[in-house]
Amino acid sequence: MIVAQTAAELRLSLRRGESVLITLIIPPLLLVFFGLVDLMPIPPERRAEYLVPGILALAIMSTAMVSTGIATAFERYYKVLKRLGVSPLPRGGLLTAKIAAILVMEGIQTLLIVGVAALVLGWRPTGTLVLTPVALVLGTAAFGGLGLLMAGALRAEATLAVANGLYIAFLLMGGIVFPTTHLGPWLAGPAALLPSTALAEALRGALGATDAVPILSWLVLAGWALLMPLAAMLTFRWE
Repeated sequence: MIVAQTAAELRLSLRRGESVLITLIIPPLLLVFFGLVDLMPIPPERRAEYLVPGILALAIMSTAMVSTGIATAFERYYKVLKRLGVSPLPRGGLLTAKIAAILVMEGIQTLLIVGVAALVLGWRPTGTLVLTPVALVLGTAAFGGLGLLMAGALRAEATLAVANGLYIAFLLMGGIVFPTTHLGPWLAGPAALLPSTALAEALRGALGATDAVPILSWLVLAGWALLMPLAAMLTFRWE
């Protein structure tokens, strides 16, 4: 039953044009654009190794926070969750199916982004690859928890607006494409505490883009990964 629900969640995601746009089209397009156009304050020979982890973080954010949060909010608005709640599928099974669908979608995104990076930019990972899935799982928990927190506490229209607003803010200020050090000292400090910055820096450390282990980023990411799902569980309303 959980497998069937997971397959249904994936089919629904792939049928929603806005979901496909934000999860499978925008991240690779941004990777190619910023990889080939000289807009980043980074030498061309190091551009790909800085950019690829950031785009992977953007992809996780797109799927776990934006797509899942908005879809779940409208499922609650149209009382789909209420009907599923009285079906033989338990609520724990529904959440498991949603998480499994997110992980499958993220696997597709990762293969797509890594493939584009290798073919177009000539990128090759050089770091400790065992840390990469750990960072991806923590990022999924952080952004998935944030998305479900909005979906369970806000109206569907508000979730749509806030999720898209956070997406743009995290893209511009969260160390995805441009280093947070270029934001200025008054903004770089708070930006280092954003989940997008923490995930991107953790991935850069795991994939060999930085020489030092970003301990602060791992701690910040772990904090978001713990607090956001907990807050979502405590506040989520099914109808």
